Amino acid sequence: MVTRITAEFESPDLAETALNRIRNNVRGVYSATMRYSHSSEEAKKLRHGSIYTVLPVAPSAQNFLTAVLESPASKDIIPEPLRNRKTNVFIVCDGSGADRIHSVLSSAGAVNIHSNT
Repeated sequence: MVTRITAEFESPDLAETALNRIRNNVRGVYSATMRYSHSSEEAKKLRHGSIYTVLPVAPSAQNFLTAVLESPASKDIIPEPLRNRKTNVFIVCDGSGADRIHSVLSSAGAVNIHSNT
């Protein structure tokens, strides 16, 4: 019987390690893929940048005079959903290796492990 197993990891590195162990050590695995949020990569790039804030200083006859305030970006200003690197793992296998896959996922730190059996 074909079984689909899903799990969540804290980071793509942990998920990739678990998937490699499953592919190399468990027979009957048809597919093993992972998916994670790529917006966290953009947030990591923003952390090393600068933030520019435009401040209105004084109105003139026809325009506003403005000043630009530059400050380094920190981890605190990036909202949590963009910092999150939660990774979902999807494994399709025959039913004989499901218990072994569950144990590998658990030992690698997976949470919310579900299967359709």
